[in-house]
Parts: sequence; C-alpha cells; structure tokens
Amino acid sequence: MLRSSLTWRSAIYLAVSGAFGLGWFIALTVGLALSLSLLIIWVGLPMLALMMVAWRFGAVLERQLVRAAFGVKIASPYRRLPEGRNPLTKLKGMAGDPATWKDLGYLAVLFPITLVEFVVSVTVWGATGMLLFMPVIVAVDGSGAEVGVGFVSYWAGNPLEALPISVGGLFFLVLAMYVTRIMAIGHSAFAGLMLGPSPSQKENLELRQRTEHLRASRARGVDAAEFERRRIERDLHDGAQQRLLAVAMDIGRARAKLDEDPEGARALIEQAHDGTKEAISELRDLARGIYPAILTDRGLDPALSGLAGRAPVPVEVEVDLPERPPAAVESIAYFIVAESLANIAKYARATRASVRVVREDRWVVVEVIDNGMGGAVARPGGGLAGLADRAATIDGMLIVDSPSGGPTIIRADLPCTW
Repeated sequence: MLRSSLTWRSAIYLAVSGAFGLGWFIALTVGLALSLSLLIIWVGLPMLALMMVAWRFGAVLERQLVRAAFGVKIASPYRRLPEGRNPLTKLKGMAGDPATWKDLGYLAVLFPITLVEFVVSVTVWGATGMLLFMPVIVAVDGSGAEVGVGFVSYWAGNPLEALPISVGGLFFLVLAMYVTRIMAIGHSAFAGLMLGPSPSQKENLELRQRTEHLRASRARGVDAAEFERRRIERDLHDGAQQRLLAVAMDIGRARAKLDEDPEGARALIEQAHDGTKEAISELRDLARGIYPAILTDRGLDPALSGLAGRAPVPVEVEVDLPERPPAAVESIAYFIVAESLANIAKYARATRASVRVVREDRWVVVEVIDNGMGGAVARPGGGLAGLADRAATIDGMLIVDSPSGGPTIIRADLPCTW
C-alpha cells in the first residue's frame, strides 16, 4: 500500500478536493440564485442555460479527476443529443436528461463531502507527519515536546528520546493510508452513483454494446462465408472440373481408337479411370472442408478423433457430452479444433497436444492445448480471429492464452441455447 501510487493519488485528491467543492458551491449558489431571480425578464433564461452547460462540464471534469485519483472509470450516463446544429434543441435535450440533474445534485453536495474529507485527511496526515519527524522538531525547537494519547503522555527532551515517537508515527502512517483508502472507496462509490449511469442505463448500454459486437462479428462471418464460397468455386474450377474435363477428353479419344487401336484405347481408359479417382478424392476433401459427413452421421467424438489421427503430433482427445449439441455448435466446435490443430502443425513446434470438449451448464467448452513455443495472437483477418467470429455468431466467445514459450491454450465457450 505504501508503494502504490493509488494511495498517494487519493491522498492528494482528498487534500485539494475541498477547493473544488467550495468553488462549485459558490458558483452554483450565486449563479442559480441570480439566474432564477432574473427569470422575470429574458436575461435569466440564457443565464440558466449557461449554468446547465457549466455544471455538466464540471461533472465531466469530475469524472476524469475521480479516474485519475482513484482509478475508477465512470461511464458517461448522458443520452444522445438531438441531431442538427440548433442549440435550443440541444439545450432542451440536456434539460430533459435525468443525468444533468444528477450532476447538479452531486456538485451541490460536493462541498460538505470534500470538507469532511479535507479535515480528516489533514488531521491524520498532519499527526502522522508530526510524529514521524518528532526528532527533527525537538532538535529545531530545543525545548522538548510532549505527546499525549488519551491518559498516556510521553515527554521527549532531546532527539534521541523522540525516536520512540517516530516509531509510533509508523503506526499512524498505516492508519492514515487505510483511512485514505476508505475515504477514496466511499468517494468513488458516491461519484459512481451520482455521476454514472443508472442500473437501467447500464443494462441498456451492455445490450447495445453486445448488439454492436454481434452485428460486427456476424458481418465478418458473412464476409468469411463469401470468401469461402469463392474459394470452393475456385477449387472446383481449377481442380475437379479440370480433371473431369480431361477424363471426358480421354474417353472421347479412347472411343475414337477403340476399333483401330484397342491397346491405345485401353491406355486412355486407364488414364481416364485414374483421373476419375483423383477427381473423386479432391471432391471428397472439398466436401470434408465444407462439412464433414462423419460429423453429421456420428457426432463430435469420432469427427475429432479423425482430426487427431491425421495430426502430425500425438493428440489426446476427450469428449464428454451427455447428448449431442445443436448442429451449429457441433460445426463450430469441429472447425475450432481443426484450425487449432492445423496451426499447431504449421507454427507451434509442439510435441503433443490435447483436445477437450465438455458440457458446463448451458455451455459446450472446447479446449485445445499444446506444449509448443507459444506466441499465438488472434490478429484481424487471421485464422484465430475467424474462429472468434464463428463463435460470436451464436453468442459464444473464444479466448487465446499463448505466452511466449508456451503452452498455448485456445478455449471456446459455445452456448447450447440462444
């Protein structure tokens, strides 16, 4: 606590905040009284509007001071102001915002609160400083000093006799730091209550942020699906389609040679047969990349075991699901494991890996762990970021924990209901 900057930042704020409180108390008292008294004529209304803008600015400044002093970030509670450049419309929006009047209430009571904090801070820190520096005080004064606590008093006639008082000052130092922290917690809690959003506003803000996150993730998912569609189209055109075209040409040439050159026709048919098998293999690999048949027919355990069997490193697979999750969850879990094992093969330099899929409440948890070199990062546009977007399409989440030197842990929490 002694080395924490939070303690000293809080102490400085509590010592000087009384000036802010007094300033706002005088400004609000004089300004509002003058504005309200002049409402009889037109001058009072613009003065009142200026006062409202001023105290909102003061509340914004106070939020920054609370963050700097106590490390507490207070979210903005204000409603969005009306569009356009009409200042009267914006002032009307400010006046109709409950947060504006909560700001006024906070600044109105800031002075008595900060006055109490100032008195307590000066008392505890002043006593602490006096006790800690008692040998210096006695040496400078020359006449000695007496310190009394309750019914106990102690007389120090010289700096050496004042050293025990300095030792007692260490106790007061700890007490002063705890008192400072307690007042900081109380002040930040009160500031959060008055200057922060209400519970309903917090809920709306969280829902709005969650909606924006889902919208962005699903937009990236649509882009990824479009990219995948184009890849499949390109693979079909450059791979299986060309092979099937070559097969058709070989069969046509074989038919033309069937009567005149049976041996040449037989060789062309053999070549066409080999080309057909290669085309079937390419189509099978392409279909496995789109959606593996084993996943549809037999579920996650056999599908993931198949992936582990094709991995270049030993992979331990544990699947503990009491029942099959929805198809979307199975598909996303499969491709998370597939991409993770592919990354392990390409980059990790691992000697072993493990895959664990379990059910926790309403979540399916997928974990892929390897003992490789670590350093994996979910960069925008990368494979891991794509997996996070896949998980987000069903309101899931993906976490990558990969310190330098390993191990790498990729964990996805996928909801079974949404």
